Amino acid sequence: MHHRFSEPVKKWSEGAGNGFPAGNWPAKGSFEYYAELAHRDRVLRGRRLSEIDGLLTFSDGNSTVRISSLGFLHYTTVSLGTPGKKFLVALDTGSDLFWVPCDCSRCAPTEGTTYASDFELSIYNPKGSSTSRKVTCNNSLCAHRNRCLGTFSNCPYMVSYVSAETSTSGILVEDVLHLTTEDNRQEFVEAYVTFGCGQVQTGSFLDIAAPNGLFGLGLEKISVPSILSKEGFTADSFSMCFGADGIGRISFGDKGSPDQEETPFNLNALHPTYNITVTQVRVGTTLIDLDFTALFDSGTSFTYLVDPIYTNVLKSFHSQAQDSRRPPDSRIPFEYCYDMSPGENTSLIPSMSLTMKGGSQFPVYDPIIIISSQSELIYCMAVVRSAELNIIGQNFMTGYRIVFDREKLVLGWKEFECDDIENSSVPIRPRATSVPPAVAVGVGNDTKKSTRDTRNFSQSRNSVASPLFHRLTPELTCFILLFILLLLL
Repeated sequence: MHHRFSEPVKKWSEGAGNGFPAGNWPAKGSFEYYAELAHRDRVLRGRRLSEIDGLLTFSDGNSTVRISSLGFLHYTTVSLGTPGKKFLVALDTGSDLFWVPCDCSRCAPTEGTTYASDFELSIYNPKGSSTSRKVTCNNSLCAHRNRCLGTFSNCPYMVSYVSAETSTSGILVEDVLHLTTEDNRQEFVEAYVTFGCGQVQTGSFLDIAAPNGLFGLGLEKISVPSILSKEGFTADSFSMCFGADGIGRISFGDKGSPDQEETPFNLNALHPTYNITVTQVRVGTTLIDLDFTALFDSGTSFTYLVDPIYTNVLKSFHSQAQDSRRPPDSRIPFEYCYDMSPGENTSLIPSMSLTMKGGSQFPVYDPIIIISSQSELIYCMAVVRSAELNIIGQNFMTGYRIVFDREKLVLGWKEFECDDIENSSVPIRPRATSVPPAVAVGVGNDTKKSTRDTRNFSQSRNSVASPLFHRLTPELTCFILLFILLLLL
């Protein structure tokens, strides 16, 4: 048995024409020597995980939770650096960059806020981690080289989001993301990932949307799923499960199951996203022939449709609804809301299903929201009119394990129970002492829409929220929240 870089192996390698070219064999103890050994270990370990279809998730567990007081997005806990520091980050398939507050010039406060009492928010410090390394401008993941001061200077980043004046900026860094295998052995894995050291946040990131960081899950090379698959840690796929109670899970490397339904992604080479095609919409007993594309986005609570698709779908729903429609109110985003007696069977409400490109069916288990009070019960079709882009939001994903297979370039789905998940340090029922203003989280190029939860008021469902279009003014936002609060009195 010989060491990989021993003299006997060197002679055999040079004679056989394999391995390093003559003269480039790394000297023992040199930087190249240890770097090559570490790289080979990483490749071998990643290959083993991929060959056995091994799944990875965050070291604190695969649990995700929808938090109403923080933008109604799904959050999980991640551990970064050495020693590991924990961050509560929002999970967003509609954006790519993973960033956390770091060396802050302007970040969300960690104390004296409505959310600080529920979560122990962290600030990343590159100097406090022995494995941290700043990314230089010659790195292939550095997208803003035109702003660099020199080839080896720190790589800057800047991401603007659709929500008014919401952005994050800073420099790119590389550090260890602590993961674990999802099997009985639960081996810990340290993966070096590139992420944003968010020095300046603006807009919604300063109070109620992802104050402790955003975990982009998109298709670009800088996203964590892209890095994990490139380095051989997992297959190029991941899944998210969305439970009816707001509790879910996330697994990297998950390619789903053979019996899942699938539809292909429509890829834009300049900016690839999880975009799919819907060919038909069934509302109740009516089948509507439509052909439109939509973004599958975990960072949006409700579903947005452009006209004439929106009008066709909602009018069909209204024609089959058996309850009295409430007068339209400009203060709320849902146009089709109905009065419902407390004892009425919700099965009488028109159902909804999507036919995807390829013919697979996608029944929508949660197309409505129910707002209840002591005196009245109201349900609304939870679809919002959009001016620019169709978005399939979280409410349509409820009850499914959604598989984002980036290798086959397909979206997969299967009805799934998310209850059997590991315990996580993510708080399940965060305390909400007030109703925050509207929030939007998304990449500006994706024209993502804003969604907000106004707290859980449902007696028969758990998905009660009020999505707010990202162009709503602060005054209109206040009117919307006031309207819902008045319903509870």
